[in-house]
Amino acid sequence: MIIEPEDIIAKELKDLIQGCVANDRSSQRRIYAFYSSVMMALCLRYAKNRQEAEEVLQDGFLQMFKNINQFQYKGSFEGWLRRIMINCALQRHRGKLHEPNLIAIPESQHFLSMQTIPNDRLSEKEMLALIQSLPPAYRMVFNLYVFEGLKHREIAVALGITEGTSKSNLSDARQILKKQLTPKINLIR
Repeated sequence: MIIEPEDIIAKELKDLIQGCVANDRSSQRRIYAFYSSVMMALCLRYAKNRQEAEEVLQDGFLQMFKNINQFQYKGSFEGWLRRIMINCALQRHRGKLHEPNLIAIPESQHFLSMQTIPNDRLSEKEMLALIQSLPPAYRMVFNLYVFEGLKHREIAVALGITEGTSKSNLSDARQILKKQLTPKINLIR
């Protein structure tokens, strides 16, 4: 029997998850160290600034450690953790103190990164700043639609708005970004 590198990684991750279920601090530190930078990039898109993103990240990891025993090893752990982070960002946006309703993001979804946005003239940092400058409602809809691939009816349920409001917010977000991008692109030419 040949052991593939993916099998070793999957076994190590499973051991770390089981360690977290047992409240092993070393396992928690290792999972945090491995996923924190990727999750911070996600949180930055949903937050208005770095401080808010750090708070969402902290809330997300606390929720993950609290509920890690619910991870069923179906699909990727990173995808499960992404959903927790997104739900923490949505909960913060809604300003509600109760547990968020988990939004369904398909496991097969190929998550977009900032690098997949056509930004040959703008840096990732500039694109992030533009997204963060959007009003909160527009930013949430934009992220859920563009980066997470949700449909307007799913966004409407997740945010407690109508489908029409979701469509309108996305359209307005695109218009704002277009206005902000036009002078920047003209300066570069």
